[in-house]
Amino acid sequence: TLLLMSNGTAVSAGLFNKLPFDATKDFAPVSLLGLFDLAVVVPASSKYRTLTDLVADAKANPGKLNLGSIAIGSTQNLAAELFKSTAGIDLQIVPFNGTPAVVTALRGGSIDAAVEIVSPVKGQITGGALRALAVMGEKREASMPNVQTVAEAGGARAGFNVASWNALAAPANTPRERIAYLNREVNAVLAQPEVKAKLASFDVEARGSTPEALGQLLASEIRRWSGVIEKAKIPKQ
Repeated sequence: TLLLMSNGTAVSAGLFNKLPFDATKDFAPVSLLGLFDLAVVVPASSKYRTLTDLVADAKANPGKLNLGSIAIGSTQNLAAELFKSTAGIDLQIVPFNGTPAVVTALRGGSIDAAVEIVSPVKGQITGGALRALAVMGEKREASMPNVQTVAEAGGARAGFNVASWNALAAPANTPRERIAYLNREVNAVLAQPEVKAKLASFDVEARGSTPEALGQLLASEIRRWSGVIEKAKIPKQ
């Protein structure tokens, strides 16, 4: 009766030729639940100290650098594609079958950098095996305040803002008063300090919304990722 929606729902709309549902018509948005950041990471031994260093080297050596991510069509992979096009750089985006493989490739020097959700690589960052050059969201990651955002690097990246998210939805025919009730209760839970703290321990920022704002987010994310998929010439499945 309820759906845990994510930006993967928006990605699917542009990635598949046919789906058994229409994300904008078959579900009634209830509320955003939380945001979790992505980061551009390099091995600790990397010569790149800042994101500007990485971009400058990619521009000086077009086609030579390798940027890793998990599977083609994943949020990480599409965020890497969007970063590549926004920064105006020519590099190879290399997909792997999971985060452990990405980390192994980074530490072994097979790839120069990677785009990954913060939480799965947090231990590698805090342990000193990897270094985060930048996070991709609208503001700095609370647990890594010294790591700049991609937007802070300036230039063509000034408006860059990519985050993964989860949300709650219901069937499209759910009465409006039930949606309003669910929305109030979800936002009340997300406002509780202990819930915020627990989600923050997983590097998730608790954030609710109105049903209308979630509907607008879903529609805008479908447009954005469909455009990235088309520009990157990723075959539809």
